[in-house]
Amino acid sequence: MLIVMGGLPGTGKTTLARLLAARIGAVHLRVDTIEQAIVRSGAAQRPLGPVGYTVGYALAGEHLRQGLTVIAESVNPLSVTRDAWRDTAVAAGVRVVEVEVVCSDTAEHRRRVTSRSADIPDLPLPDWQQVVGREYEPWDRERLVVDTAGQSPQQSLALLFRGARTAWSRFAPPTPAVRHPQEGEGAPAEAR
Repeated sequence: MLIVMGGLPGTGKTTLARLLAARIGAVHLRVDTIEQAIVRSGAAQRPLGPVGYTVGYALAGEHLRQGLTVIAESVNPLSVTRDAWRDTAVAAGVRVVEVEVVCSDTAEHRRRVTSRSADIPDLPLPDWQQVVGREYEPWDRERLVVDTAGQSPQQSLALLFRGARTAWSRFAPPTPAVRHPQEGEGAPAEAR
């Protein structure tokens, strides 16, 4: 399964993605990490445009085809990026669940943005004006919304699980039917 987590900087999506990945044994794919590695390599400078996302789609597809669950975490601000994540899941033959992480308390969100420190070396963090001024298209399709305002990361994870139970069961891949041999049928010749 591909779990796509998006939301503005400072909403808590990285913390939530890490907790979820540890809890369910998924690969956590973070576009910020990809983009900063590209910048450190000297191959490109900021702003990178679609490069980090494009690498992310390729890595997610590779992991999904290996049978791994992937949590793709990024701001994911545009319909085109949201569509590309869904296309990645379709191409890999897996289901996708989209999660938008928000912080509905503006004062708390601002405090988080202005007080956090970078956990990726040399990653420039946006200030409050850059966060609120960022292009972020409204979602135009079903997704699970997790509001992290006034909650601990563990409480937000519990909220994600409560809301996701329905979504995950609805989006879970169908279980293949098990065929039992009929009387008189044995194992195939190559298995005998």
